[in-house]
Amino acid sequence: MEKKLSVPIKDDSLSDLKAGDVVYLTGNILTARDQAHKRMIEQGAPLDITGAALFHAGPIITEEDGKYEMVAVGPTTSMRMNPYQSDVLDMGAKIVIGKGGMDDTVREALIRNKAIYVVATGGCAALYVDSVEEIESVDWLDLGMPEAMWNLKVKDFGPLIVAMDSEGKSLYD
Repeated sequence: MEKKLSVPIKDDSLSDLKAGDVVYLTGNILTARDQAHKRMIEQGAPLDITGAALFHAGPIITEEDGKYEMVAVGPTTSMRMNPYQSDVLDMGAKIVIGKGGMDDTVREALIRNKAIYVVATGGCAALYVDSVEEIESVDWLDLGMPEAMWNLKVKDFGPLIVAMDSEGKSLYD
């Protein structure tokens, strides 16, 4: 099945998605790597992450006269976020975007929170950037550009494959 989703997720629209389905996202997604996940747990998220899509990505961004422009944004290895992801899902995030899969603690958190893990294809950073309409904001630039939390307005961001669904099924099994 192929499905277009609006983010943030406001209902149970993820429950009918199964491992192997393809999704496209329109709305806002937040980039978050290791340090951003750790800081969310320690200090709270700088934005409301209820229903959010969190993208394990370290984007390449240029800045000129205080204006940011996205050059490329592709997935980074998700397993680095295993120590933090369950707690962040419990904070309200509904979609995790990354590559390479996540562990059973995350699988349990996905089930508990009726959330999903989707994979973005590595090496497609130039393709994904075409779906980014605007960088709406950035938080935690003190962590460095790749680790900062970027709030991206996107349209038809994808294709993304549901790798772990809200019922515990995983393409990695």
